[in-house]
Amino acid sequence: MSKKNENNYINRELSWINFNKRVLELALDPDTPLLEKAKFNAIFRNNLDEFFMVRVASLKSQVEAGVTKISEDGLTPKEQLKEIRSNLLPLLKEQEKKGINLLNQCLRKENIYILNYQELNNRQRTWINNYFQNTIFPILTPLGVDPSHPFPFVSNLSLNLAAIIYDNDSKKEQFARVKIPQKIISRFIKIPIELGKDSTIHIAIPIEEIIAANLNLLFPGMKIKKYSLFRVTRDADLELRDIEADDLMSALEEGLRKRRRGGEVVRLEVSKEIPNEILELLMNGMKVKEEDLYQVNGLLALDELFTLGEIDLPNLKYKKHNGGTHLLLKNCQKGLIEDGSIKKEEFTDMFNVIRKNDILLHHPYDLFSTSIEEFINQAAEDPQVMGIKMTLYRISKDSPIIESLIKATENGKQVMALVELKARFDEDNNIQWAKQLEQSGVHVVYGVVGLKTHTKITLIVRKEKHGVRTYFHIGTGNYNSKTSKLYTDLGILSAQPEIGKDLIELFNYLSGFSKQQNYRKLLVAPFSLRTGIENLILREIEFAKKGLPANIKAKMNSLVDPDIIKLLYKASQFGVKIELIVRGMCCLIPGKANLSENIKVISIIGRFLEHSRIFWFSNNDNPEIFIGSADLMRRNLDRRVEAVTPIEDKELKLEVKKLFDHLLNHKYGTWEMQNTGSFKKLKKTNDEELYIQDELIENLKTKINKPINN
Repeated sequence: MSKKNENNYINRELSWINFNKRVLELALDPDTPLLEKAKFNAIFRNNLDEFFMVRVASLKSQVEAGVTKISEDGLTPKEQLKEIRSNLLPLLKEQEKKGINLLNQCLRKENIYILNYQELNNRQRTWINNYFQNTIFPILTPLGVDPSHPFPFVSNLSLNLAAIIYDNDSKKEQFARVKIPQKIISRFIKIPIELGKDSTIHIAIPIEEIIAANLNLLFPGMKIKKYSLFRVTRDADLELRDIEADDLMSALEEGLRKRRRGGEVVRLEVSKEIPNEILELLMNGMKVKEEDLYQVNGLLALDELFTLGEIDLPNLKYKKHNGGTHLLLKNCQKGLIEDGSIKKEEFTDMFNVIRKNDILLHHPYDLFSTSIEEFINQAAEDPQVMGIKMTLYRISKDSPIIESLIKATENGKQVMALVELKARFDEDNNIQWAKQLEQSGVHVVYGVVGLKTHTKITLIVRKEKHGVRTYFHIGTGNYNSKTSKLYTDLGILSAQPEIGKDLIELFNYLSGFSKQQNYRKLLVAPFSLRTGIENLILREIEFAKKGLPANIKAKMNSLVDPDIIKLLYKASQFGVKIELIVRGMCCLIPGKANLSENIKVISIIGRFLEHSRIFWFSNNDNPEIFIGSADLMRRNLDRRVEAVTPIEDKELKLEVKKLFDHLLNHKYGTWEMQNTGSFKKLKKTNDEELYIQDELIENLKTKINKPINN
């Protein structure tokens, strides 16, 4: 690869770090509510944990295997690891200095205290010491290291205390490790507020502080010479062969058991003040190299700052957003009859509405519960519905959709659920749901060998007066009640016959009874999605060559695929105006002379995770618009099953255009990518300007009060 090409493509790992930097900026932003700052600090660290477990682990494996292949940006795996570390260290320092220290100061101003043991008053110490003896002490198991006890295995992401103990009887020092309980006991132990100052609202202490202060009780008759905290991150990627579906569940269950222990150590985090003697023992015991060591000034495992969000202080959080029911679905809610909100004769089932109108949903502004969940629930109860088919990728713990599928089976309907067992970090949850569905009589399949099924589709088959009709939902997000309140996603409810036929054939392919690769309207990966997107870009180039309007707008999580990026550069060079909204990784560089001067890239990060994928092509002022769950990455285009659907209704096209106009023109809450690859946070245009997502919430308030016109 030439240097010219290398300079036109940003390394995907460094682009990801740049994305996480934007998350950190929200944690530091004065306009971010205080307890939300704690959340964004936690997200920043949680993102890093997954990054090390998967991406860094993969690069380290390549180095160990002797791989010297140069990436699109011209770096070898070893060079990428070096760049990752040099880019991360300043960010970690910034979080420690500006993020955590400032957060703690601001919390104290609000009379919220996260104390260390030395700061406790006498009454608080007495309470904490009693709590230790009664609750914590019985579950701790100190492990020693000596000739008869080898260095203990330290599990992935566990928080630990290491100590040097002096035995008065043997006159010898011994190394000991104590694992901090994290799942069964809260990380931050709440202390009764009456034991503090009168103005105190909340007091807590990290559990590791309590254990450290009571180490003498764990090692009676011995002297605690030195101690320190440490945390380990291990390779947690599951490597699975292309095995048959019958064996997939057992293979995954075995893989998950290994993941809980973890593979090779890819990061060792230690307290800044760790004694050298303990540090050497840890590094030697776990064979950690200097480049994998990260010294932390302050608390370890900051991902657990999420728990501060449980403090009941609404004035320190984003204003509560409940969402609303889509206008066309207002009278489709069965629950409204039961609570007397509407009369029985005013109710109309969802199938009647969808038959007349395609419905575009925008979550969380449109409620998931009164749209998708109601759709599937009504299908389960409707005597005319013959079958339900859907894909399940990430499912919430208490899923009403699972209940509806089981109910549908009990009501005699044919129900097929494709459960993607390989959804990273959700494998265990999905295995449990798959077992429960199978036991209830649902026909569960696990997809196509060698491909991950990422598409979000539901198909309802209904027997009606004039024959069998199909109804469907295609979305950009998971069928997950919890994340539907936190992620922005689009979805379409429709009864368009041709797309219904496409979905029937796609489900047959997923269940192993079809080799269908050609579809009428859907763009399906790994068959037609890549060529479909490429042809749509090429068509805009042809319009530009003829001097006709040529525009592309797209919104996605990640833009990484080199071939698509090269084609977008080509389109820019021919004069196609391209506007991109990319939340996460973007390996394309906008605004470069003679390359990408017609390309604009912005990123939106806020209270909701921007998750929708939308592709808009002007088509000589006759726009074609597509939505789906696919990002422009090799894995989505070539190694996953994805379905991207056209939006054909004129009113819905106008809705999408208005959404793009809002997202692309609103300043406050967006970052604009520079031609250096960095991002610049755009400032408010005036003091009254709302954050970009809050503006959409306000728009919803106006929208839901409009009269309904079915």
